[in-house]
Formats: sequence, C-alpha cells, structure tokens
Amino acid sequence: MTTASDSPLRKKSVETVLHQNDPVGGAAPTGLAKRLTAKDLVAFGIGMIIGTGIFTLTGVQAKDNAGPAVAISFLIAGVIALLAALCYAELAAAVPTAGSAYTYAYTTIGEIFAWIIAWDLVLEFALGAAVVARGWSGYLQSALGLPTQFFGEDSVVNLGAVFIALVLGFVALRGISESRWLTNVLVVIKVSVCLFIVLVGAFFVNAANWSPFVPPSEPAATEAVGTLQTPLWQVVSGVDPSVFGVSGVLAAAAVVFFAYSGFEVVANLGEETKNPGRDMPRGLIGSLVICTALYLAVCLVITGMVHYTQISEGAPLSDAFAQVGLGWAGVLIGIAAVCGLSSVILVDIVGMGRIGFALSRDGLLPPAVGRVHPQWRTPVGVTVGTTLFVAVLAAFVPLGALAEMVSIGTLFAFFVVSVAVIVLRRTNPEMKRPFRVPFSPWLPALSAVACLAMMASLATETWVRFVVWLLIGLAIYFGYGKRHSKLATGERKLALPVPPQT
Repeated sequence: MTTASDSPLRKKSVETVLHQNDPVGGAAPTGLAKRLTAKDLVAFGIGMIIGTGIFTLTGVQAKDNAGPAVAISFLIAGVIALLAALCYAELAAAVPTAGSAYTYAYTTIGEIFAWIIAWDLVLEFALGAAVVARGWSGYLQSALGLPTQFFGEDSVVNLGAVFIALVLGFVALRGISESRWLTNVLVVIKVSVCLFIVLVGAFFVNAANWSPFVPPSEPAATEAVGTLQTPLWQVVSGVDPSVFGVSGVLAAAAVVFFAYSGFEVVANLGEETKNPGRDMPRGLIGSLVICTALYLAVCLVITGMVHYTQISEGAPLSDAFAQVGLGWAGVLIGIAAVCGLSSVILVDIVGMGRIGFALSRDGLLPPAVGRVHPQWRTPVGVTVGTTLFVAVLAAFVPLGALAEMVSIGTLFAFFVVSVAVIVLRRTNPEMKRPFRVPFSPWLPALSAVACLAMMASLATETWVRFVVWLLIGLAIYFGYGKRHSKLATGERKLALPVPPQT
C-alpha cells in the first residue's frame, strides 16, 4: 500500500522552501549569495531575451509568414509572455528560490510534476545555449572570414561554439557578481545598437513598404511538407496550411515566441536577490516590457526600410541597411549580434546551474550535482556539467530543426506556473504575497490557455520529441529521484552543506 510519503504527488510546504537555507546552530550559510538588485535582474532578463530572435526571426517570418505584420506577431507573443510574467512575478516574490517553476510546482501540484518541469527546463536552457553558441560561431565566421570547417553551420567540428560555451561557462562558475558585470556590459552594447537601428533606420523608412501591412492569405507551399512538419492544431482539425493573412500572423507569433524564451531565468535568481519581494516583479516585468518595445520598433523600421519580399532571411537587419546604402552599419549590427548571443549563452548556463542546485538540494539528483563552491558560492557540479554538455552539443549537432523544442519547453513551463498561481491562491490563501496577479483567477487562466494554444501551433514532430524527452526524464525520476527525495527519506534539512574552505 502506497503511503502519502511514498506518493509521487507529495508536496513541499511553502514555509519549508522559504527557510530551507536558514543556518543551523551558528553554522555558515548554506545557500547562494544575495547580491542582485532590481537593475541587475532587468539586465539579466534583457540579456536573455534580446538575442537570436531579433537578429534572425524578424526577416524569416516577415518574408515567409506575416509580411510587415510580423510586428503584430511579436506583439501577440509579447502579450502572452507578459501574462506568464505576471504569474511568475507573484510566485517569485512570495517564494524567492532557485528552481523557479520547478519549486512552484513542488509546492502546489506535487513532486512528479515538479520533476517534469525541471526536466523540461533542462531541455530549454541546455538546448537553447547550444543553439545560440552555434549562431555565435556563425556570426563570428561571417564577420572575420574564419574557416568554415571549424566555424558556422557547415563546420565539421564547431570550435567557435565550443570556445564561447567554455569561456562563458567559466564566467558563470566564477560567481554571480562576475556574471552580473559581464551581462550588464553586453546589455548596454546591444540595447544601444537596437536603438541605433531604430533611430537611424527611421530616416530611411518608406511607408509604401508597409502596404499591404497584412498581406492576403495564400496556400502554403506543399512540397516537402509532411504530417510531422505540420502544426499540431492543423493535423487535428484538418485545416489546409496557409501563409500570410491572420493565420500567417498567428503562425509567425508561435515561431517568434522563441525570441521571448528565457526571461523566466530571472525567477531562478530569487535566492540571490537582496529584496525579492520588491525586485523580482520589477525585474521580470521590466525586462519583458523593454524588450517588447524594442522588438516592435525594430520590426516596424526594418519592414519600412525594405519591402518584406526583399528582406534577407539570414541577416535581415544588416542587409536592410546595406540595401539603403548604409553597409557600414552592418559592422555595428554584427557586434550587437555577437554581444547579444554571448549574454544569452551566459544566462542560460547560470539558469541551468540554479535548477540543478534546487534538484540536488531536494534529493532528486545526487548531492555532488548541486555542490556549492566554498569561495565563489556558485553550484560548481551542475555548472561544469552543463557547460560540457552544451559544448558537446554545439560542436557536433546541427540544431536548427530542434529550435522549436526551446519554445515548447518554455510554453509548458509558463502553463504550469499559470496553473500554480490559481492552485496556491486556494490552498494557501494566507501566504504573504508582495505582488499579486490582478484579476485572478481569470488572468492566470487566460495565460494557461494562451500557452496551450501556442504549443498547438508548433510542429507535430516537436511534440513527438518533447514526449520522448519527458519519458526519459520520468525514467530517471522513478529510477533515482523518487527513492532519494528528501521528502521520501524524511529529512527535515533540505539545504546542501557547503564544503569546508581549503
């Protein structure tokens, strides 16, 4: 007979989460160092959000799906991300802890769902970092004319991607202060160049290029398109695929959602924030609002400078300036691309470290995984492991077709967080909430439904891969985590000991 303590639906109490790192008997602190402010959190969020999406997806989706209305696609994706950000803000302010969505699920819907979320976030951050590392290598190869056998997508072994993954992995390992400093510098550079694109490009906008703003709908090209490549909702409904028009705008929104993935990494930094009740909502919402505004402005300027049919899919921003006689601006935009992608990789690795730390602290992974460095106060085991995993993936695996996996992982995490807000309001109504989602439960419910709708717009093959990944994760949970969980072993102290200084 299965007891409550043996059930995979067992939950951690919110009070346990809030006090799991309290020192015992005058012992040294066992948690992560609290050094971040609201400004740092906004910088981490912007550093994660502005990257591959704005530098590549703008041109591809304008040309293939939405035309100038790609700006609307970015707006739709941004609104859905903002709904999820409000839900994250309530939970991150009330339960400031490493692990974010994983911990929220652990306190609301049970351990097995928490594990699924954590395994999902591993996919999102690790795969996302590997994809972006390969993109970084490609930009560097194009700018400096480096040999294609070692740099870019045609490489045999992508040494450029391995190099940037290892360098930024060391920065993440060295400490949150160093990560904070480098992220802030990179954010200033790429935000400045985005503003340059908008302010300079505005003088070359031709309003005629915005007409028609929403190109009329037309059937999608059918060659080489099978059931697995078709969005799930179209497979279920039997609707013929189309591009442009309203359906094209919505399809583009599902793809460009990738451009917003990763802002939730801010919620993983709750334990390292000086005043999480005040600063976590500001960091989450502030970074998302700033990035959405920049995205919309860049989309409008680029589609105004060049007719959408003439936009480059590979380098839309620099090519648009070249077409109006400002080729020198491509150099600045290339710098922004390299800086933008660097900060995304760094924040991905930092986020993975915090997730692994939370899983190890709860006994779902071995203690060595979440061991904290005695001097740097960062999770050394999982950070090193993540960096090596990302480097291997980036070196050998072309990840273009798997980019949608990042989006489906992000959306699934957003869905669970939205549900967790509703559940926790009912199960723990007296909990102190420095920030509260307005119009609850309707707004969190809308967020959950919108996330599911976006997931249904992704390719069927992405769903197949996602299910396979989750099955692998469940095998690990039932093979190790369920038996070694701190809730299963009855341990009251959930924090990991810090090794003595040498």
